Amino acid sequence: MVDALVSGVLDRLASIGCQVAENGVRLVVGVDEEVRKIGRTLQIIRAVLIDAEKRQVKEQAVKLWLDKLHNVAYDIEDVLDEWSTAILKSKTEEYESSSSSTSLVRPIQSSSISIPQLFRRRDNAVWLQRTSISIPRLVRRRDIAVKIQELNERLQAIAKEKDDYAFIVSLTGNNDLESERPKTTCFVDVSEIRGRDKDKCTLTSILLSENNTEVRGIPVISIVGMGGIGKTTLAQMVYNQSEVNAYFQKKIWVCVSNPFDEMRVAKAILESLTGVAWSLSELNSVLEKIHESITRKKFLLVLDDVWTEDERKWQSLKCCLNGGPQGSKILVTTRKENVATIMGCTKLFHLGKLSEEECWSLFSHIALSRRNDRERKILADIGKKISDKCKGLPLAAKTLGGLLRFKRSREQWQRILDSHMWELDEAENGLFSPLLLSYYDLPSSLRQCFSYCAIFPKDHKIEKDLLIKLWMAQGFLGDMEGNEMEIVGEEYFDNLAMRSFFQEFEKDEDDDSIVRCKMHDIVHEFAQLLRKNECFALSGNDIEEQRADCIRENARHLTLILDDDHVAIPNPLYNIKKLRSLLVDSSHCNLSTLNAALPKLFDQLTRLRMLDLSNNRCRLQSSIKELPMEIGKLIHLRYFSVEGNKGLEYLPDSLCDLCNLQTLNIRLCLGLRRLPSGIGGLVNLRHLQNAETYGCRSMASGFGRLTRLQTLEELVVGEAFSGLGVAFNLRDLGYLAHLRGNLKIIGLGDVIQQKVLMVRRLGNESLGNEAEEAGLRSKTGLRNLTLSFDSNSKNRRITDEAFLREAFLLEALQPPPYLESLTINRMNGPTVFPSWMTSLTMLKRVILWACFFWETLPPMWKLPFLEHLEIWEMKKVKKVGQEFMGADREEGQTSSSSLSSVNNNIAFPNLKHLKFQVMEEWEEWEYGNLPTIMPSLCSLKINSCLKLKLLPRVLLQKTTLQVLDIFDCPILRERCSRNGRGEDWPYISHIPTITIDGEDVRRDG
Repeated sequence: MVDALVSGVLDRLASIGCQVAENGVRLVVGVDEEVRKIGRTLQIIRAVLIDAEKRQVKEQAVKLWLDKLHNVAYDIEDVLDEWSTAILKSKTEEYESSSSSTSLVRPIQSSSISIPQLFRRRDNAVWLQRTSISIPRLVRRRDIAVKIQELNERLQAIAKEKDDYAFIVSLTGNNDLESERPKTTCFVDVSEIRGRDKDKCTLTSILLSENNTEVRGIPVISIVGMGGIGKTTLAQMVYNQSEVNAYFQKKIWVCVSNPFDEMRVAKAILESLTGVAWSLSELNSVLEKIHESITRKKFLLVLDDVWTEDERKWQSLKCCLNGGPQGSKILVTTRKENVATIMGCTKLFHLGKLSEEECWSLFSHIALSRRNDRERKILADIGKKISDKCKGLPLAAKTLGGLLRFKRSREQWQRILDSHMWELDEAENGLFSPLLLSYYDLPSSLRQCFSYCAIFPKDHKIEKDLLIKLWMAQGFLGDMEGNEMEIVGEEYFDNLAMRSFFQEFEKDEDDDSIVRCKMHDIVHEFAQLLRKNECFALSGNDIEEQRADCIRENARHLTLILDDDHVAIPNPLYNIKKLRSLLVDSSHCNLSTLNAALPKLFDQLTRLRMLDLSNNRCRLQSSIKELPMEIGKLIHLRYFSVEGNKGLEYLPDSLCDLCNLQTLNIRLCLGLRRLPSGIGGLVNLRHLQNAETYGCRSMASGFGRLTRLQTLEELVVGEAFSGLGVAFNLRDLGYLAHLRGNLKIIGLGDVIQQKVLMVRRLGNESLGNEAEEAGLRSKTGLRNLTLSFDSNSKNRRITDEAFLREAFLLEALQPPPYLESLTINRMNGPTVFPSWMTSLTMLKRVILWACFFWETLPPMWKLPFLEHLEIWEMKKVKKVGQEFMGADREEGQTSSSSLSSVNNNIAFPNLKHLKFQVMEEWEEWEYGNLPTIMPSLCSLKINSCLKLKLLPRVLLQKTTLQVLDIFDCPILRERCSRNGRGEDWPYISHIPTITIDGEDVRRDG
């Protein structure tokens, strides 16, 4: 990690040099030489870091030396960031000055003077008047210069100590344990289990046995074993056995982890039993519901990863479960036999290590499975020795197998076998030894990314997108233009995942990409070991017991877990001036109590790069109500989240002073009325996560300056900003060339209204040009687009002129060719089908919603790649016919002039899911006259279509149809009933899943 930090500081020094040369913002005379000296010293130190990092494992003195180097490198990086920020702010001030005044500003580079000269001159006032430098700016530069001088002195002392250790100098700068970069991003399947068949059979037999009538209560079987031994894996194997499924009427799986939260565990059990997410607030009420739900139902409850040794936390839940019928079982996994005893264990199942043969089978399956016979023969003997060193631990075998999978030569395998890392005697009987091998095999840039994951609580679901943003905020991904930092972050994540540092992946249904993951407990503990002097977590009990005092002054990252009994910020926290990350976990507390603490927090912790004040409860009463102006002091801040704070109405103007901010997350801040007018000052902003900020109905035109912006989830156009007439308009969107992902444009109805008024007053016709200058077509990174023609105007009049302009505007807003999802809502004009629609060859999902004046539906059958289509709230549509379903020849069109872009013999060739909802006047549905219509349809849902008389029988008879869901459609309900009177039952009886008014239709008896 030190190597990566030192390299980052050297890169920052080079970047600062370029900034100074370009902008002429210098510090006082003499500092340039100090900066050059720091660079030279760090280069010399970096040459010995490979040897130093290896030796720190066994030599405490070397570790202490590295710690000192680590701290001074952090401090240097902070000062360089302060300097870079001063340059950026100076440049911003010049831009704003030139925008508001035509007067010339004297070049800033003329202001470089020495510190003694500044304070000896008698004509300071005259001199300052002649320069363009303000006194506060000069003082700020002097402070930076003094800090650089002090840090240089500290660094020289550390460099001098280096000679005491006789480090080996690396001339190449390459770590000899560093693996070559994988050529592929395919993930290794590490879930295949080896060597647990006997354990599985034994445990299954225990679970299926009848209870001993002499033992009161439900039997508790405990799987006990060390971390990484495979307790959870064995429990999962047994849980999914077909015999177990047949024996138990109810199965519940709860990951308990630490701390043991009685309410959370009880609610998880109740939700699994009933399929309902109950909102009960009293533990007793939840336990009563559980007791009712298990009556006469034989159940299996798995409590995975239990740590608590407090019997009181388990007692009430256990008493509640004892009402279960004969044959019910509770299965517990834990590392501690004491825990099993406290939970009333009736059968202890000690899970041992794998045998040498089983461990070799698992290891070789991962490390050698994709090699030819010759390679296997060359590597087998060394591989067997490495496998033996895993000492039967499945996690160690998986981790090392993943590491060696990319080692091609016998020499590389031999170096791993001979490494002194095996001699490390740490917790869990040496489990960290193989993890250290994998860790030091990573490039230095990936090591710091992995170890930073220690900031998350144990068993936490890590959002991949968030993790990459946090890496970016800490400077781990460099400083690049465009979306290169995010791309590097994706590659880093994939690399760590391939090496089994992450697990339990949740994937996106559409593109199979990883959305979130977890870390194995042992891997998480290993990350905490690596960061033990700088990464801390404080829970409510820690605060109460004054453990906050134990946090070191040099701590850099802190997770604060508050609850309703401990909601105050502990006083020692304000003294950790060098803190870079602060994550406040509010899932168990009322966040509104932090309001009074925030001014002091922002005033003291000015080095923060990541601050997460998300309201996980998303309740109005538990929300932060106001952000103080002191937030402007957090000049290093890159990531800031207040997601879910529904009571937050305004963001302070001082937020716009945070020119380094990369990510601002205000999602679900429902009460937020507007964004600050100076938001254009956030010149480094890359991600504005503002989905579901429904109260925000105007945006300032300053967004046009945010040229690095990639994420803008919701964009409000049209309405004047605070009555000043400086609202964001469509033309400003053209400056945001890097937008990608999801974009929702709100207020297009206001744009129409304003243009109608403008044309009447001025005769100015610019709507089409303005929409085209938005450049949606060129924003090729966009995948999901929503065009909302709603309006904030209370006096909006729907005129024929406005009708026509809606179609004109929609035509001009041509999306990029790779768009995958399109939503159009609240259009008031006639039915439209823009010419660009059929050119979107990647378009798979379309939602048309609340176009109240449409009397017919557009020809959606022309979209050959469409897979998902929803039609909502078309209040005037009475008939769906050939115009929507497909016609062999359009009016005025001959067969020879038919569209070449689609096969006119097939309508909706790839449509799988079709849904109609709230179609109040819809009565008739004609099938269409093309030979083939919807040949791939899997799901048909009709909701609240009260007047619809009949579903096309040809559609119902399709063998591909798997789901038919009818809700609040009285006529269809009668036609599809199976009570002997349903006319359509013979045509739908083949469909596997039929749901009418929320109830599954049974086929038997």
